[in-house]
Amino acid sequence: MSSKQLLNKLNSDYSRLHTAFENAFWDLRMGIVKDGKKMNVAEAKRSAFRSNKKLKATVEAAIKKAKGVEKKRLEIWNKFFGLYQIPDHAVPIRAKVAELEEKVLKAHSTRKESYLDPKTGAFVEASRNRMRAMMRTSPDEAIRKACFEALEKLPLDTLDDYIQIIKYRNEYARVLGYEDFYDYKIHLDEGMTKNELFNIFERIYEKTKYAFENIRALEKEKPGLRKPWNFGYMMTGDFTKEEDPYFPFEDSVMLWGRSFSALGIDFQGGSLKLDLLDRKGKWDNGFCHYPTLVRYDQKGKMLPGSANFTSNTVLGQLGSGMQEIHTVFHEGGHAADRLNSIQKDVCLNTEYPPSTVSWSETHSMFMDSISSSIEWRARYVSYPFNLYERKLRAVHQLLPLDMMGIMFVMEFERTTYECKNLTREFMLETAKAVYKKYFDKSEDSISILNIPHIYSWESSAYYHGYGLAELGVAQWRDYFFRKYGYIVDNPNVGKEMAKVWKHGSLYTSGEFIKMATGKPRSADTYIKNITRPLDDILQTAKQRISRLEKVPVSKKPVKLNAKITMVHGKQKIADNKKSFEEMERKYKKWLKSLS
Repeated sequence: MSSKQLLNKLNSDYSRLHTAFENAFWDLRMGIVKDGKKMNVAEAKRSAFRSNKKLKATVEAAIKKAKGVEKKRLEIWNKFFGLYQIPDHAVPIRAKVAELEEKVLKAHSTRKESYLDPKTGAFVEASRNRMRAMMRTSPDEAIRKACFEALEKLPLDTLDDYIQIIKYRNEYARVLGYEDFYDYKIHLDEGMTKNELFNIFERIYEKTKYAFENIRALEKEKPGLRKPWNFGYMMTGDFTKEEDPYFPFEDSVMLWGRSFSALGIDFQGGSLKLDLLDRKGKWDNGFCHYPTLVRYDQKGKMLPGSANFTSNTVLGQLGSGMQEIHTVFHEGGHAADRLNSIQKDVCLNTEYPPSTVSWSETHSMFMDSISSSIEWRARYVSYPFNLYERKLRAVHQLLPLDMMGIMFVMEFERTTYECKNLTREFMLETAKAVYKKYFDKSEDSISILNIPHIYSWESSAYYHGYGLAELGVAQWRDYFFRKYGYIVDNPNVGKEMAKVWKHGSLYTSGEFIKMATGKPRSADTYIKNITRPLDDILQTAKQRISRLEKVPVSKKPVKLNAKITMVHGKQKIADNKKSFEEMERKYKKWLKSLS
């Protein structure tokens, strides 16, 4: 087999295996199927390809004979296979993890979720997402507390299985020569050590923990503020109610489309599938995956990829529109990243290693930072500046705590994976201890055990990616503001992002950050931003709104160069075959039929 033939076969085989897994993954996560066996079989086949020793040996032999571009491409595949080589006796350990993860997922997706109505004593059915939203928005403290108490009980039924999952994951990692599973994941995902990673975030923690004293002082004015079921509502609940009319859920798709179009985001002829509403049996966390990878045919013609993304909006729930806009921008950023990769080898066009979590999340979080900016809100939803200022004055002292939620998950996972004798008692004590450290509430909580990421192999020991991405977003935004003066509706921003997107996973996250911003990754810009004085933030906001007024509002039809389909589980609602605007009109009509 020639080098060219080998490369064609590697790309063809991996594309096929990847697609089979992703389609099964989507069907299971969307609740379209209840049994995860098909997904597990597909995942095992993909894993067998990645860890195939004979294939790696074949590639190594071919490298010795190859030259030029083909040699470089074969070296990419050799590095790829090197990431996934595992001893034969590790395979059954991985299978045990998959079996238990499927069991936990099934329990989570089929269980009855409800809270005890404090007035009637009756159980009220409500999803985990809905109860979280009610804790932020319900004016009735008894209801908020009831939701909190219900959420505290949810993880207990699957806790023993989760403990066993951790033990098996650690066993797998140690077979591969790592200290534990977190050590394995940080090496695989970011090429870092745990010490390198946690030193960065310990510095952020030390620079920002002073804000907890501000909250304790504020509690004297707002008794009960630090109770977990009160904090979100007492800090922003009234603002959520006041903001809600500016963010109707039914407008979120059009706002996303118009904004991405004005940025010049091009999905390169790819296909997008969006499933946005919460429903029983559906995975309760938004995500974006790529069932069809960007690839090339035998003649060298690029074939577009596809992206599926989802969210869990509870229709009619207060604050749902704002959350949905955040999600479609975030997941749309993920989709734009991988569908713009032009790499010849599909192993560089996925979300899996050698892709890094932190670089992947940098794009998505950059996009949702746009929709949360005051200048975007002022332009797109006529958000009043006086509301922005009042809210900022109320929550400014919380800004330094922005990273605490990410560090909370990181420390919990590191601590549990490092434990030599993991028990139910240790797990619960650790959950409460890290909650106290990173949130400083007046009551204990095991809320960490309700975070979906920790139960899935791919997304466990993963949250550091969001933290590193926060640093990257801060640097990238600073770079664009310095260079252009504005980001919203700036097609130059879209062009520059596309220039780095085209490289797929060819470089490390740190290399990409330097390529994009001209500077090495650092926490400095991030720390500076979240500890800025109130008046400085307000002045900058006014300047950015003023600068954007000089940029014409685009009145052109939405053009994203994508085939978009709106679905709800198995049901197809609308597509953009005629136009984006027609798709959005049909989707709105369908939403109205649900109310």
